[in-house]
Amino acid sequence: MEAVPMDTSADHGASKQAGYRRSTGTPRGEARRRELLERVTDDLAVNGLVDFSLRRAARAAGTTHKVLLYHFDGADDLLKQAVHALREKRVDQARTAATDGATRRTLAEWVRAVWPDLVGREALVLEQAIGLAMYDPERYAELGRGASSQYLPVLLSVCPERWSEQRKLEVAEMVLAALRGFLVDARTSADTGGIAAGFEALARALEREEAAGT
Repeated sequence: MEAVPMDTSADHGASKQAGYRRSTGTPRGEARRRELLERVTDDLAVNGLVDFSLRRAARAAGTTHKVLLYHFDGADDLLKQAVHALREKRVDQARTAATDGATRRTLAEWVRAVWPDLVGREALVLEQAIGLAMYDPERYAELGRGASSQYLPVLLSVCPERWSEQRKLEVAEMVLAALRGFLVDARTSADTGGIAAGFEALARALEREEAAGT
């Protein structure tokens, strides 16, 4: 995880300063907004958050920064929506991984199934978003909080049904924290052996937790 240098000072609050008319949520306007967001999201997935700006987003979307300001509240709003969209794709994959065909996976099996996607190169931008939230929490705290809020429901759904809601929450939060720690190591160190050993220890701990009584 890294602090991501971004120069959005000229973009921050630009929509208010320029007084551009915002999209009113008409079907046509909403379709255009989704199209622009998808193009910016694709750019982030490939190029990451480093040096993200409204003008870079406009180039990726094939439009002008004024058009983006018609549909979004500046660079920060666009960035947050794009990161949310990227996470939703990851969450969909995590949700799909909750079953193995017609069989519901155990929590330990699920963790093993989703790890390759979480640590893949294409997911780097999401760890950069967490780094940005740490670097400037006053401005980007939502990027950090959003990660847990998006993944938590999937984790809760994979926990054994016999568990109490409190136990599900405790274990789900623990898994999120542990995976986040492993991701930090994966992005910032070359200790692949240590990460693999720690990850297997987590999976075995979950197996014991699931095998224990209520």
